[in-house]
Amino acid sequence: MECFSEAKKPHAVIMPLPYQSHINAMLKLAKILQFKGFHITFVNTEFNHQKVLNSRGSDSLNGLPDFRFVTIPDGLPPSDINATQDMTALWHSITRNCLIPLRNLITELNKASASGDPQVSCIVADAFLSVTVLEAAEEFAIPGVLLWTMSASVLMSYLYYEHTATNVIFPLKGI
Repeated sequence: MECFSEAKKPHAVIMPLPYQSHINAMLKLAKILQFKGFHITFVNTEFNHQKVLNSRGSDSLNGLPDFRFVTIPDGLPPSDINATQDMTALWHSITRNCLIPLRNLITELNKASASGDPQVSCIVADAFLSVTVLEAAEEFAIPGVLLWTMSASVLMSYLYYEHTATNVIFPLKGI
């Protein structure tokens, strides 16, 4: 295991797509990176963060060294915390509205580096947030890394959808 001094400790901002399975996968990666010596800032939407606090208790996300949970708005109107968000509306909203809050967050984190936290050195995000996150990473001149949080079979479905749709299955041949 490589250990870093506080001055040279890398700081990863981890940003999942705000769906539970994506959050779980990214949280596992964040824990591995933290174990390897990274300072972690884990980004959740305000709605999902509140759901975690309501289900696990208000102190459940406190006390981890070099591991911070922060929130950004999802761009949707406030809703009942016990309700399920419309996944399609959430997808459209977060992909359209998260760039500015992400920029602001990175700016704030880098300003806080004067108080001892390391500057943001990379963004690790869900591949579904690729355009937004890579744009922010480029603006801050830091690496942007994408993680595919779903199975390989889903990735292959995305990669070969157009080929399958036009040449193989759709429209159904002979029917």
